[in-house]
Amino acid sequence: MKDNETADKIQDIQILEQNLQSLTMQKQSFQMELNEIINALAEFTKAGDEIYRILGGIMMRADKNSLNSELEDKKKVLEIRISSIEKQEKILEKKTGDLREEISKAITDDKPKH
Repeated sequence: MKDNETADKIQDIQILEQNLQSLTMQKQSFQMELNEIINALAEFTKAGDEIYRILGGIMMRADKNSLNSELEDKKKVLEIRISSIEKQEKILEKKTGDLREEISKAITDDKPKH
């Protein structure tokens, strides 16, 4: 493999790793939000009939059933997003691994043999 091709592949790996890092940060953010929703849903079992939510710094009374439904919907959306990110992570990790193998093989093949 030529030096230019190797350099291009190394650059591709760096881009893939940056994309992977970005996905990881997104996933962590979604997981934190999901944990908050799971905790809120757990509190529903302890709460009485009066439920309040905070909107723009104002605490307002909310309908327990509709708020529960809203949180369940958000939970499902976040679980789907996290699953999608995990699939993208696997794809990027495979591409990165494949490129690393190609570079390693090229470096090994280019070494002079004694």
